[in-house]
Amino acid sequence: MAANGVGGSSGWGHHVRHCGGGRGGDEAEPEVTVLGRRRGNGKTRTGRRATTVRVEDAGEGRGLPPPSPATGPHAGGRSRAPRRQGETIAKGHKNYELMLNLQLGIRHAVGKQGPITLDLRSSAFDPKEKVWTRFPPEGSKYTPPHSSCDFKWKDYCPQVFRTLRKLFKVDAADYMLSLCGDQALRELSSPGKSGSFFYLTSNDQYMIKTMKKAEVKIFLKMLRAYYNHVRSFENTLVTKFFGLHCVKLAGANQKKVRFVIMGNLFCSDHFIHRRFDLKGSSLGRTTDKPQTEIDEYTILKDLDLNFIFRLQKHWYQEFQRQVDKDCDFLEQENIMDYSLLVGVHFRDKRVIMTEGSFDSDSSRGSSPHLSPHLSRGDTDPNRMCTIRLGSNMPTKAELTVRRTDCEPQLIGEPTGEFYDVILYFGIIDILQDYDISKKLEHAYKSFQYDPTSISAVDPKQYSRRFKDFVYKAFQEDNI
Repeated sequence: MAANGVGGSSGWGHHVRHCGGGRGGDEAEPEVTVLGRRRGNGKTRTGRRATTVRVEDAGEGRGLPPPSPATGPHAGGRSRAPRRQGETIAKGHKNYELMLNLQLGIRHAVGKQGPITLDLRSSAFDPKEKVWTRFPPEGSKYTPPHSSCDFKWKDYCPQVFRTLRKLFKVDAADYMLSLCGDQALRELSSPGKSGSFFYLTSNDQYMIKTMKKAEVKIFLKMLRAYYNHVRSFENTLVTKFFGLHCVKLAGANQKKVRFVIMGNLFCSDHFIHRRFDLKGSSLGRTTDKPQTEIDEYTILKDLDLNFIFRLQKHWYQEFQRQVDKDCDFLEQENIMDYSLLVGVHFRDKRVIMTEGSFDSDSSRGSSPHLSPHLSRGDTDPNRMCTIRLGSNMPTKAELTVRRTDCEPQLIGEPTGEFYDVILYFGIIDILQDYDISKKLEHAYKSFQYDPTSISAVDPKQYSRRFKDFVYKAFQEDNI
């Protein structure tokens, strides 16, 4: 999403927090340290020192966005509270009826649970394996009466997605309640570059993305391979898909809305302070937002990344193994242009990175060195089961700086400045194949720019470059 939005080009970076309402075991200290990116000479772009902000109400483990001129520490006002992302789809909203249709269809589809077997027949993956159901307002033998318009509902490969939900340990009742409960969905404020729209469930657990017909075709074509992959690798980092559906409105326009239901990568008790959409390319890979508008929902990109994430040995080895497997799968399916979406929660001081508030003199004064450690919660055997690859991972983040006397560096130079963080990450935007439009994009941009710097390259080259980058951004903690 891709969110997600959604991340980067597709809007996935809209992935948001949080599923739970509780405070984590290390969330008690109500202090925010605001840091910024240093230039190569150790100075900030504005020359300001780091600022420490006292917060009167830490609020359920939430962090703070960068202080604005109106609410910053020098303005004498309280810092603004983190907002909830998205617009609630209430009655009168232009997509209110579509939301009702979607919820009616999901309730109908999930309610038809049948026997589940992991060994599916080939026919279950047939793109023609779909079920149309008409939902007249007055109801029918198979559907309830409703207050929305007349519409038709299509389930693609229902048996496959029912089995995928079982593989992903999704409880059918909880799934239906999240998507179809009394609480309305929320629509994210703007679509991604792809033109897709994104919707969030009220508990932030699931994300719904509208899809183009071409994306649906790609997904159905790779569905069998996707199923086999996620079945074989429990720790896969690729997006978890739970359902593929279509709503066809009655009337003159016969409009079709296709959508996929996915897990929200950033559904967490921890507030996500910073999020990055990483591809391993450099052309255009910085946020286009001015500094004053960057906040906790801004999707930062490769050239905005100013950390190296140092994983414990076991997790780093597992990370490498899984990224290799996932990239091999995507390469075999002719997929490219995917991203590693990373969410960062700063633990000990609620650190928020913002340009223009960090220089070499203050780096160990106003912003004290944070010694890496694991909290009691991280070493408690009863909590270890909540940590898995890509989710709730305690990690050290080492601040980096980029040299300004050479070509842009994808990864800056390490500074020895460490911060305790919790990471959430996964591979998103996995439904773009290397089609004729991407080949033309590659040919056109290659005349103007270094061919290795552009995002649109063939799947083999894309996979190799992607892995080279993430294995520099994520390293084994041997310091």
